[in-house]
Amino acid sequence: MMKKWSLKSLYLGFDDPKYSEDLNQLDQLILEINSQSVDFDNYDQKERKLVKYLENEMLLEALIDKLYHFASLTSSVESTNQEANKMVNLLQTKLTQLTKISTLFTNWMKDYPNLEEDIAHNDFLKEHQFYLNEVKDHAGHLLSTELEVMLAKLRQTGSSSWGRLQSLLTSTLDVEYDGKIITLSEVRNLATDKDPEVRKKAYEAELNAYKKIEDSVAFALNSIKGEVNTVSKARNFDSPLAEALNKSRMKSETLEAMQSAVKEYYGIFRKYLQRKAELLGHKNGLPFYDLFAPIGKNDTSFTIEEANAYILKNFKTFSNSLHDLAKRAFDEEWVDYTPRKGKRGGAFCANMHVIKESRVMTNFTGSFSDMITLSHELGHAYHGEAIFKESVLNSSYTMPVAETASTFCETIVNNAAIKDVTTKEEKIFLLESSLQDYTQVVVDIMSRFIFEKSVFEGREKTVFDAKELKELMLDAQKQTYGDGLDENLLHPYMWICKPHYYSGGLSYYNFPYTYGLLFAKGLYAKYLEDKEAFVKIYDDLLAATGQMQVEEVAALAGIDVTKKEFWVSSLELLKKDIELFLELTE
Repeated sequence: MMKKWSLKSLYLGFDDPKYSEDLNQLDQLILEINSQSVDFDNYDQKERKLVKYLENEMLLEALIDKLYHFASLTSSVESTNQEANKMVNLLQTKLTQLTKISTLFTNWMKDYPNLEEDIAHNDFLKEHQFYLNEVKDHAGHLLSTELEVMLAKLRQTGSSSWGRLQSLLTSTLDVEYDGKIITLSEVRNLATDKDPEVRKKAYEAELNAYKKIEDSVAFALNSIKGEVNTVSKARNFDSPLAEALNKSRMKSETLEAMQSAVKEYYGIFRKYLQRKAELLGHKNGLPFYDLFAPIGKNDTSFTIEEANAYILKNFKTFSNSLHDLAKRAFDEEWVDYTPRKGKRGGAFCANMHVIKESRVMTNFTGSFSDMITLSHELGHAYHGEAIFKESVLNSSYTMPVAETASTFCETIVNNAAIKDVTTKEEKIFLLESSLQDYTQVVVDIMSRFIFEKSVFEGREKTVFDAKELKELMLDAQKQTYGDGLDENLLHPYMWICKPHYYSGGLSYYNFPYTYGLLFAKGLYAKYLEDKEAFVKIYDDLLAATGQMQVEEVAALAGIDVTKKEFWVSSLELLKKDIELFLELTE
C-alpha cells in the first residue's frame, strides 16, 4: 500500500496547466471583487449587491481551497520544495489585496436596512443567514476602512514579527545536553524517555537553555499582549477575553460554568499525580519532568495495515458512515503516514470543501500512540465529511467544537484497546497515557489560562521582565496542580516554549481545548445511552458547527453547556478513569 498521500484530485503538479489557469482566474476574481467597492457607498439595489458579493466569496473560497492546499500540503511533506514554499507566500500576499474590500463590505453590513426582510424572501440569503448575521455583529467591532488597512500592515511589523521572533529563537536555541548540542524540541521529547535520569537531565538542560533567550522572548510577549489590549479596546470589547469568546462563538456563562466545574476536580487529578509520584519513588509530589514518564508496559507495535484494520473494526461499532469514511481515506490515498527527511513533525488533517475530500498527515512509527493519533485525525476528516454537505460559507467552525469529532474517534479506539489488552501492565500503560492527556487538557490548560489572564491584566499598567513572568507562571501552576506536583520542581518557563501565547489575532488559545475534550466526552456518554438514535443526532450536530453558537450546537444533542452540571458529568467520566488507575496501581 502507498505510504504517501496523493494530491492528484487537486493538481498533477505545479506545472499542471490547470494550476496556472486557476492562478490566473484567482487574479481576475480578486480584481472583480475589488471592483465592487463602489457598490458599498449606498444601499441602492442592496439585495443584488449582497448576493453578488457572497457568490464571489464562494468562488474565491473554492479557488483558494485548491491552490493553497496543494501548495501547503506539498510543503508540509517536502519542506525544501522551493516552488511550494514560494506559492504559499504568493497566495498569502494575494489575499492581502482583499483587506480593503472585506472591511468595506463588513462596514456596509453594519447599517444594512431590513436585512431580515431580504433574507426572508431570498432562499440563497436564507441559507446564509447565520453567516450574514455574524458579519453584521463583527461590523460593530470594526475600525474604519483606513484604520483596518493600516492595522493589517502594522501587524506585519508588530505582533506578527514578535511571534516570528519567538518561533525563531525557540527553533534555533542550542541546548547543551550530555556533552552534546541539541535542539529545544529534541530535549523536550526526552520527557517521555523510560530512563528517569535522562528525563531529569533533559529538564535541567531545558531550563538552563531558556536563560539565553528569556529577555528577548519576554519582550516579544509584552509587545504582543500590549498590542492586543490596545486593539481590543479600540474594537469595543471589554477585554481580550471577551474578544476571544466572541471569536469562539461562546457565551461567558459557558466558560464560567466549565471552569467552575474544573476547579472542583483539581483534587482527583492531584491524587493521580501523587500516585504517579509514589510509583516513581518521589515523596513530595511529582516533579514536572516526570509528568510524561511512562507507567506500565506496552511493547505492542502495529504495521500501517494492522493499525488501519483496528481502526476500521472499531469505527464500525459506531456507524457504517464513520467506517466508510476511514476506508475511503485509506483506499484513496488520503493519508501520508511515515516520517521522512523534509517532512514536518506532528499530525494534522486538512478538509478541502471544493473537492469534498480531506488529507491526513501523521508521522507513524508503529506505536499505540501513533494509532490513536491516526484515529484522532480521521475524526477531523469525518467532521469535514459532515460540513461538506453545507455551503462553503457555512463551513467555518470555531476552536471549541473543532476537536469534537477527533476526540470522539480517539475515545472509540482507546476504549476498545483498554478492553482488548490482556495484561494488567498493558492496561495501566494505556490508561495512564490517557490520564497524561487529560491532565494537560484540564489542569495544565487552566494554568495557561490563569497565566495569560494575569499578563493581559498586568500589561494595562506595567511591562513584565522575565523574572516576573516566571513568577506568574509558577503561581498559575501552584493554583492548578497544587500538591500534585513538587512545588520546588515546577516549570517557570512554560511561557517561552508554547507558541499559543504569541499571536496578535488569537488570544486565550487554551480554554477551547478543555471545551473540546469535555464536550466530546459528554457526547460519548449520550451515545452510550442510546447508540442507535445518537448517530444521526451526532452527524447533524457536526454539520451545524459552522452556522451556530456553541451553545446552540450542544442543544442539538440535548446538552446545556451553560450549566455546570453538564461539565461535572463529563469530568465524572475522567474521574472514573483516574479511580481505575488508582485501583490497578494499589
